[in-house]
Amino acid sequence: MKVKAAVLRESGKSQPFASSLPLSIEEVELDLPQKGEVLVQIKAAGLCHSDLVAITGERAKPMPMVIGHEASGVVCEVGPEVEGLSVGDHVVPVYVANCGRCDMCRVGRPALCQPATLANKAGTLIDGTTRLHSKGQRIFHHSGVAAFSEYAVISQNALVKIDTSIPFEVAALFGCAVVTGVGSVVNTAKVGAGQSVAIVGMGGVGLNALLAAVASGAGQIIAVDVKDKKLQIASQLGANETFNSNLENCVEQILEATDGGVHFAFETAGVSSALDLAYKITRRGGTTVVAGMPGPEATITLSHLSLSAEERTIKGSYMGSCVPSRDIPRYIGLYEKNFLPIDRLLGDRIGFDGLNEAFDRLAIGDTLRQVLIL
Repeated sequence: MKVKAAVLRESGKSQPFASSLPLSIEEVELDLPQKGEVLVQIKAAGLCHSDLVAITGERAKPMPMVIGHEASGVVCEVGPEVEGLSVGDHVVPVYVANCGRCDMCRVGRPALCQPATLANKAGTLIDGTTRLHSKGQRIFHHSGVAAFSEYAVISQNALVKIDTSIPFEVAALFGCAVVTGVGSVVNTAKVGAGQSVAIVGMGGVGLNALLAAVASGAGQIIAVDVKDKKLQIASQLGANETFNSNLENCVEQILEATDGGVHFAFETAGVSSALDLAYKITRRGGTTVVAGMPGPEATITLSHLSLSAEERTIKGSYMGSCVPSRDIPRYIGLYEKNFLPIDRLLGDRIGFDGLNEAFDRLAIGDTLRQVLIL
């Protein structure tokens, strides 16, 4: 079938993207779903930093590729041996289509599924094949989803059925920003009532982590960012104190305000300097959680002595350490009860014609979550 999609054919084009046009809106061929796959009509797709770094080339991807991985939609057709999903169901895809058989899947850590990780790196579905092509040329799938398209073929293991009452533009965020940010707080860190929290980076993931810290009953909640506009939003969402990390004595100010550091510091910006700051503002015996996704060349330098002498912990958090079939319904339930006001994180709604320009806004960092409406 023919579908309209946003195709990335060359990364590293100069900004502004509104002029260089890294994403071309094309009509491509999409094959029908095979065994264990589902055809989904995409209704909304969020613009994420992981999409941006594919465009800039910071994280190399096979090309050409239909990008986008945070979405919601409606099941249009199911392939053979699909269970639990029917035509008309509303679904949210996640960007790791767990196999259910590898070591990580068997111990309840599907976000670390080895076959899915290899497939995402290769730009294929989990079986190693693709369903997109144009004029005889293979087109790759971003994170097994390829969401910037009218329709997508997705593994059933990457889809979570949701209630039809959830607006599509809100539902889309649950597949990435919500599971990553909220999950880093409730799954990876397990923040408890009264504990102090600092979140470094007030993008989509960081703001969701902030909402989760509030919902978890955290005591002192500190937001850190380079943009005053983002810090104002953080205050409105429940941060007790905010700090601009461009200030020369930012670390010292936070240490003073927290009596030596926070119990949990979350790095959600995807840059090494943010992780360095997060580690420095973590108290003795505290935990630094790393949820940001930088390029593969990014490195950090930490004090070896502080890790042992201060009994520090550093924990990675990928996809919020989540089990999608368990956590997405749970987070949606919290949204419905107003404990996680995800709708307050929505920014501009755009169409295909505004997609390149929207990535300029994302690169500047002044916008809330932009959503492609299809």
